[in-house]
Order: sequence, then C-alpha cells, then structure tokens
Amino acid sequence: MRSSLIGKIEKARRYAQEPGRVTLSSLAADFHGENAEHKVSYAEGKWSCTCSFFGQWQTCSHVMALQEMFRPALSKEALASFPEE
Repeated sequence: MRSSLIGKIEKARRYAQEPGRVTLSSLAADFHGENAEHKVSYAEGKWSCTCSFFGQWQTCSHVMALQEMFRPALSKEALASFPEE
C-alpha cells in the first residue's frame, strides 16, 4: 500500500473519533419499522417520514431514533423536535 494512502487511512480513523467535526445538512434513510417500511429524511431544516403518525405530530419514533443515532452530527435545529425527558 502506498504511504500516502496509509496516511489518509490514519487521518480518517482519527477524524472518525471526533464526530464534532461533521454536521449533517441532509439525510435520507429507509427505516425498517416493526409494522412497515418508512422513508425518513432531513433536508432544508425539516424532517419528513412516511408514517401516519408523523403527519399529525411532525415527529415520530423513526425520526427520533435517527436523531438519537446521529446526535453528534446533527445541528441544534435538527434536534429541536427531540423531546427532553
């Protein structure tokens, strides 16, 4: 392996240990729920999910799960709909 590539791999591993370096501005996911498959996305400051609950509440367990999973890489705006305990 070329030494320049080895250096990039080492740098990538170091970056991966510092999630604060990254802020996701958009996200699209296929979510395998207990009862159905859902399309979940975050773009232009808004979450979206194809489940029926989201239509009424503008949040749902699928969105909240992704907010929790990607918390270190999401902006405060993207986390605003996550309820505090």
